[in-house]
Amino acid sequence: MERSDTNDTDLALKPLGAAIELRNPASGLIHHSDRGSPYASDEYRAELKRHGCVASRSRSGDCWDNAVAESFFSTIEFEVLARTDFATRAQAKRTLGSSIACAR
Repeated sequence: MERSDTNDTDLALKPLGAAIELRNPASGLIHHSDRGSPYASDEYRAELKRHGCVASRSRSGDCWDNAVAESFFSTIEFEVLARTDFATRAQAKRTLGSSIACAR
């Protein structure tokens, strides 16, 4: 997966493509995200539609809509990121991947 230093549509599309390839979800999957511009972009929404996914976005200014995701990222931050100094992006990617895989 290529690297992106900015939060842009390309950065959001790459893991979406990887997840769709890995999981091969059935048509009708509900994909929930926040209201960030990458997820609201025409490209991202078209990719969801192409795979039969239904877009669901948080309401503006309502942090409770995203509470599960926020809790997950908080856990990753405090249990993994705060305890580890990564020498490379590759090391961070492996460590985070392992941590996320264990959480499933």
